[in-house]
Amino acid sequence: MIDRGKGNVLGVCVDAVDYEAATDKVLAAAREQRPLALTALAVHGVMTGVQDRAHEARLNSFDVVTPDGQPVRWALNLLHKAQLPDRTYGPTLTLKVVERCAAEGLPIYLYGSTQPVLDKLSAALTEQFGGLKIAGAEPSKFRSARPGEPAEIARRISDSGARVVLVGLGCPRQEIFVHAMRPLLSMPLLAVGAAFDYHAGDLRKPPPWMQQRGLEWLWRLGLEPKRLWRRYLILNPAYLARLGAQASHLWRARPAEPTSAPADSFAV
Repeated sequence: MIDRGKGNVLGVCVDAVDYEAATDKVLAAAREQRPLALTALAVHGVMTGVQDRAHEARLNSFDVVTPDGQPVRWALNLLHKAQLPDRTYGPTLTLKVVERCAAEGLPIYLYGSTQPVLDKLSAALTEQFGGLKIAGAEPSKFRSARPGEPAEIARRISDSGARVVLVGLGCPRQEIFVHAMRPLLSMPLLAVGAAFDYHAGDLRKPPPWMQQRGLEWLWRLGLEPKRLWRRYLILNPAYLARLGAQASHLWRARPAEPTSAPADSFAV
């Protein structure tokens, strides 16, 4: 198990953890019925914090931020000598958490995406993990929360008997949602990004050699060029430039102080 604490990557505090350590943190919170906020950040996720200081403060308040992308793992190894042998990838971490929940009889709740995706995801997870209890599955409304709605969502989740919530709203909406909902729920919330689409079978995974070399962005760009070209062709070079500046001490990348204040408005 690897858990070497948080390291500053461009001002975002990322945990140098492996799958076992991250999964243990989630399951411990689920057993003890206490809140925990986790997200898995690739380059795009880190850059959302770099570009928005208020969002960086939200990210730095998360209990666990795993290095979802290889370039984020490389940054931890370069800047902080973390010696992580692999990334802690959101879709894989999702399966490890779900497997442990099934083994321990801890019900899960799926929040986000569309009803068809949730239907396929629920079927795939229950088929893969015998004994898994899915307490509820609620699609995104694809709009901002109305007054009092976060408390209503929290009440539905709590009343379902769930002990872990998986959130698939896309970055950065899911991180803003998890940050806002954390004080309302006595259970871990995991922002797992594309895991819903991958495990529902709606998004093809890149071959292992591309994942190992940090080229998943190229695979995703090929699948969704119109939607993702700005994310990868603009943010990737900006990430590398800032990483070089931080590594050479030309830029201090001072992290924003964690905040408990939710965003004024957030997607549900």
